[in-house]
Amino acid sequence: MNRTLHIPKRWRIAARLTAALGLAGAVTLTGLPGSPVETASAAPTAKLRPGTGKRCDQKHLGKTYDKTPSNSGFPSGATNFDKWAGNPKNFNYPLPGKAFDGLKAPTAAEEAKALSKDPDPEKNVDAWEAQAKASGNPADKAMEIYARYLSKQRPQTFEHWFDKIYIRNEINNSKGASFEGRLVKDFNLVGPDWLCEVYVDIFDENGKKTGYRKYDAYNKVSKEFNEFKSNSVLRNKQLGQDRIIARSMPDHTFRYSGAKNFSAGQIKKINDFNAEVERMRPGRTNQVRGFQRQYNAIPQTKPIRGYSQYDRWFAPGCAGSGTPTLQAAAASSCGTRGPVNDRIRESGRTLEEAKRFQAEARRLDTRGTLPRGGPGGVDFTTLELRYVGGLAKGKGMEYSMKADMMPDPDNNPGFGGEARMTLASDSLFTWLALTPEKFWVNLNPDQPDKIMDSSFAKTDAGRVLLEADLEMKHDFAAAINPEKFDSAKRFWDNAPRRDGMPCFPEVRLWIEPEPAQVREQDGGIYILDAPLKVSTEWMDMDWSVPGARECKLTDPEKRASETLLRTNVMPEVDRRVNNDPKYADLRRVYTSRVAAEWIRLQDAKKETDFRPIINSNKVDRWPLRAPNETWTKQGTYDRYMKSLREGIEWFKLEYGGQVYNQGVGGVDFSKSPKRNITRARFNVENRTLDTTTRTSLTSDDTSYRDTDILYMGSDSVGDTGGADPTPTPTPTHPKPTDPPSTPAPSPSHPAGGDHNKPTPQGKAPEGNLAHTGSDTPVGLLSALAAAVVAVGGGLVWWMRRRRTGTS
Repeated sequence: MNRTLHIPKRWRIAARLTAALGLAGAVTLTGLPGSPVETASAAPTAKLRPGTGKRCDQKHLGKTYDKTPSNSGFPSGATNFDKWAGNPKNFNYPLPGKAFDGLKAPTAAEEAKALSKDPDPEKNVDAWEAQAKASGNPADKAMEIYARYLSKQRPQTFEHWFDKIYIRNEINNSKGASFEGRLVKDFNLVGPDWLCEVYVDIFDENGKKTGYRKYDAYNKVSKEFNEFKSNSVLRNKQLGQDRIIARSMPDHTFRYSGAKNFSAGQIKKINDFNAEVERMRPGRTNQVRGFQRQYNAIPQTKPIRGYSQYDRWFAPGCAGSGTPTLQAAAASSCGTRGPVNDRIRESGRTLEEAKRFQAEARRLDTRGTLPRGGPGGVDFTTLELRYVGGLAKGKGMEYSMKADMMPDPDNNPGFGGEARMTLASDSLFTWLALTPEKFWVNLNPDQPDKIMDSSFAKTDAGRVLLEADLEMKHDFAAAINPEKFDSAKRFWDNAPRRDGMPCFPEVRLWIEPEPAQVREQDGGIYILDAPLKVSTEWMDMDWSVPGARECKLTDPEKRASETLLRTNVMPEVDRRVNNDPKYADLRRVYTSRVAAEWIRLQDAKKETDFRPIINSNKVDRWPLRAPNETWTKQGTYDRYMKSLREGIEWFKLEYGGQVYNQGVGGVDFSKSPKRNITRARFNVENRTLDTTTRTSLTSDDTSYRDTDILYMGSDSVGDTGGADPTPTPTPTHPKPTDPPSTPAPSPSHPAGGDHNKPTPQGKAPEGNLAHTGSDTPVGLLSALAAAVVAVGGGLVWWMRRRRTGTS
């Protein structure tokens, strides 16, 4: 017994073993942070299991090489971390069970049938498995799956068990092995030197075996243990075992190879372990290495209509509203299926739910085969539609979404994927269904009866535009505050004056698109960049705040004020609209708008599944959704008027011996030009984006090159089976402009909806060509030329004299 603390010896042994396993990841071999590993006494030990492993070439390639080639193995540079500079590669892995992800919990009759083969649950499962293999009938396979679920008393629902256990086990059993085989082939891990699946046994201080560590590959000559991680995530328990092995086998080194970028936290784990081993082995460097090369894993699943799950997102053939999830079967145009759908369904609705999903996924991921970052690895706030194609009649649509990765998914996982995905999808259909003259929003105190079209106001796309309009006014108010920005002070210092005080004219503000960069090829459109800008111009208004100070300016003074605004104030507002997270929904809605107009153009050439929707003026299938189902345009307008009366941003202006407190109290997508860049420029500036996008339709984890940007796709047919995509060549000399789609309705012959669209002050948006910064005009996405006019939008600028004094 320990005479001081009276701790039994067996407890001390257990405590030392726990510390040595390094479950916390940052504990040294003795369990004392910062202690030299040489001082450890009576520590666990490790030994290579006799006869362990099988030759890698025989296991994965079915061949036997007489000798190991000179170029065998991974690259090793001057540091302990190496990175492959080549383009991403794909590897396939079998995932047949995923075809049954549309199964619902068995009914009573299905339960009885699933249990009917044999009273013994295990034998019953074996019988159904044999019948399913013999018949090839998906109905028999469904019974086998039900029998497995019913074979034990399970606390989970059937859907939870199927997704989190049944499919997870199938992925664990096949994805890691397929990645291992890919590395064996690509890096020549062949010949007598290389063994795969090598075991090292671990013993406690008394020599009793307590566990083992399995390595994916082992080089007998260099004595390097290799661990392959398709998601580039290292498990703390395995790292703890590696520390024991490093102490027990001082002539062995370690390498961790990942198919994705290692995060900063993962690199730190590798570096910390390397530093520990280098201290233990003076004069020897790079004893623990990291290596990454981009790979995209493609599950091999053949969907089965009636058994596979399809969703309503971007699916033109699916009728009805409500929940976007659909177990569909009949028409190929109804429902979409793909990796992005899975990532969306796996995301939590709240941060707390996302953390639970993340923890459970990590616990069940025994082989490190989760997509990078796990369920919470995607920053769903950045989710945008960036590719549309495959519009042949009866095929629905192919699409790919772009999103950033979360920098710290374990502690701060991404969530809310379903809401963002639904907004992008609903917006696409809204832009297609409503005729263009309905796309306007208007915050103008002179026009309280012309806020927005009543049909548009029933959609989330309309809500997002009106809310963004009001938010932009608030940001403008902040950007012109001289107490916050030196550029704003320059505006006030140079503005026209009356009685020594600077004046400001009433102005109209609206958000409109800069020319979008797109590339049309492979039968689709790549939306490369869709920037927005905030424009401003003078506008006379009748409404005014009681007590407001008004300046009567000449036209030259008004134009001078506009120029000062554009130079000193608007860049900050532009920056916020294009980058601030609070405008993410606006950017998401706009990229869907670009895609929708391209669909209009294609349908005008040849009928697609979208034709019954286009210009139907029916949006009941894409209504305002929770939590905004009770939103009204009047509510937003009332908040706007309240801000005009009370002021948004107050600050002091001191000029000419006087002090004033200043307060400020309106989105136009009509100009949405696009530039179809050349193939040469596309290939230079967006290298591998075409193959990345095509791969994203089938891969469950498609990174864009070596960046933290993810592409996730889907299609309506969903039967590509994971084949490596091969882009179809397209002409290298696209036409500089696009032909117009169906013309917008004439103002004198509107096609329904509210007919009292407000008229903007000043120059009205043109409807044909837009200047793009060069001398060559570029064609508009035509119907956008008359769309979404947030005219009026009067931002009333006013002053109230709070006090007068000397400076």
